[in-house]
Amino acid sequence: MKYYVYAIWSEEFDKIYVGFSKDPNNRLNNHNAGKSNYTRRYMPWQLFFTEEVADRLTARKKEIYYKSGWGRKKLHLHLEEWQITCITHGVIT
Repeated sequence: MKYYVYAIWSEEFDKIYVGFSKDPNNRLNNHNAGKSNYTRRYMPWQLFFTEEVADRLTARKKEIYYKSGWGRKKLHLHLEEWQITCITHGVIT
């Protein structure tokens, strides 16, 4: 069964949160509805990164990687690219 590792960003607090889910868009809605203790403090969130993986175990390993130093650096690069794309298309200012 497919899983997704995802990263969301709080523009207001400049925070990144990493998790995994079968449905990252639904999970984003849950984060923005305040259904997660940690993320409710930093709403609203925007989904900027997803990576499809084959199973839950792989998703968990990837989540741990993206929460590590090297993984965080990689996510910051993805975030910068996403922000540039959004600015170019007038989605965020």
